[in-house]
Amino acid sequence: MTSLTLEPLTYEDIPSERRPGVLQALVPVLGVVLFLGIGSGYLKLAPHGPLLWSIVLTGAVGKYWLGYSWDDLYEGLADSLLMGLQAILILFVIYGLIATWVSAGTIPGLMYYGLSILTPDVFLPVTALLAMVVAFSIGSSWTTAGTLGVAFIGIGSGLGVPTPMTAGAILSGAYAGDKQSPLSDTTNLAAAVTNTDLYDHIRAMRNGTVLAFGLSVLLYAALGLRTVGEIPTGRVAEIQGALAGSYDLSMLVLIPLVVTFGLALYGIPALPTLVAGVFAGTFTTIFVQGRSFTAAWTVFLDGTAPETGMDLVNDLLASGGISGSAWTIAVVVAALSLGGLLERTGVLAVLAHHLATAVRGPRSLVVGTGVSAIFVNAFSAQQYMSIVVPGLTLRNLYDEYGLASDDLSQAIESAGTPTGALFPWHAGAVYMSAVFGVGTLAYAPYYFFAFLSPLILFATTLFGGRYDGSQQADSAPSSAVADD
Repeated sequence: MTSLTLEPLTYEDIPSERRPGVLQALVPVLGVVLFLGIGSGYLKLAPHGPLLWSIVLTGAVGKYWLGYSWDDLYEGLADSLLMGLQAILILFVIYGLIATWVSAGTIPGLMYYGLSILTPDVFLPVTALLAMVVAFSIGSSWTTAGTLGVAFIGIGSGLGVPTPMTAGAILSGAYAGDKQSPLSDTTNLAAAVTNTDLYDHIRAMRNGTVLAFGLSVLLYAALGLRTVGEIPTGRVAEIQGALAGSYDLSMLVLIPLVVTFGLALYGIPALPTLVAGVFAGTFTTIFVQGRSFTAAWTVFLDGTAPETGMDLVNDLLASGGISGSAWTIAVVVAALSLGGLLERTGVLAVLAHHLATAVRGPRSLVVGTGVSAIFVNAFSAQQYMSIVVPGLTLRNLYDEYGLASDDLSQAIESAGTPTGALFPWHAGAVYMSAVFGVGTLAYAPYYFFAFLSPLILFATTLFGGRYDGSQQADSAPSSAVADD
C-alpha cells in the first residue's frame, strides 16, 4: 500500500510562541487515555464517542491555550485525513472485495481445499509462514489479511482453532513479510525519511525480524499442540459438504486470487489491484456461479448472507459489502482527525523531542526511538506517522552520536510498523478487527510478532555489541536539549 506522505511538523518547525510545553502536551494525551479508558473500557462504549471527546479536548487546548486558529486546526485535521485517504479507500474496497469473493466461491473454495490439507496441530505455524511469504511477495500486510487471511479464518474455524489465535498468526506473518519486502510502503517510507538506502534498511532489520518471526512460529507450533483438540468426527466433511452444496468449487473460483496476487507481484499499487480483484470476483460470480449481473453487483454493495444449511458456515461467509464499512470507517476518520490535531498543535513533536533529550548515549537513543514510534502510533492512529515523526525529529541526533541512518530506520520500523494493530482505535487495528471479525483485544495476546519485534530491538540494543564503538556521552548533545 503506497501512502501519500505529508511532512509533519518537527520540533524546530513549531513557532516558539505556539510550542507547547511538556505539561501542555501531556494534557490532551492524558485526556485521550482517560476518555478511551473510561468510555471504551469501563462504559463499554464504541470508540466513536471517546474519540470525539478527545478531538474536542485537543482542539480546545490548541485554540484557547496554544493560540492556534480554527483554520490551523482544520488544516491539521484535513492533512491527516488526506494522508490516511488511501487507507480509507482501501477499507471501502476490501469490504466489497470480501463480499464478491464469497459470492464468487473464491473464499469458500480456499476453505474447502484448506480443510482437506491442513490439520489442527500444524495450522497456526503454517498460517503464519504462508502469510509471511505472501506479504513479502506483494509488499502489503493489509492485502494479505483481507484476502488470504479471511480464508484462513474460515479454515481455522472449521478445524476448531479459536479465531483470535488464527488472527494473531495471520498478523504475525503479514507484518513480518511486509517489513522485509522492498515493495512495502512502510519499508520504503522508513528508508526515505531517514535518508537510508532501501536495501541497507532491509538488511539492518533482517536479523531482528527473522528472530522475532522465528520465535513467533515456534510459539504457534506449541500453541497448536497444546490448545487445539481433536476435530469432532465428521465435522470437516460436514463443512465441506455445506460449501460444495452451495457453490461451484471448480478451480475457476481461484481466478480472482490469481488476478489480485498477480497484479500485486507485478508491482501494481494496492488500491487498483484490489479494485481489479473486485471485478474478477464479480465476473466469476456471474460466469462460474451463474448469478445475474445485477445480483453480482448488489453483493458488492450489500454483502452476502448465504444459506448453506450449516450455521457455522453461514456465519463465516456472511459479509457486509461496502455498505457494511460505515462503522469501521467512522472510527478511522475520527482517529485520523485526532492524530492530525495532535500533530498540528505540536503535541507529538514536543513529546518525541523531550523523549530524545532524556537519552544518555547511543543505546538509550535507539531504545527511545522505538518507544517514541510506539507512542506516536498510539496517538496518531496511523503507522505512517509512527515512522515519519520520529524519523524527522530524531535523525540529527543520530548524526551527533555517530550512528548510521539505518540504526534509526530499523528502530522506527521494528517498533512502529507491527504495533499499530494492537491499539483498538488505530486504523490498522480497526481494519484487521473488521476483516477477521474479532476484537483487537481478543487477538492481541496471540499477535506475538508485535511484541517480539520491538522487544528484540530493545534487547539487542541494550545487551548486544553493535553500539560499543559509538560515541558514549554522559548526557545528550547540547543541540538536543530543550529550550523552552
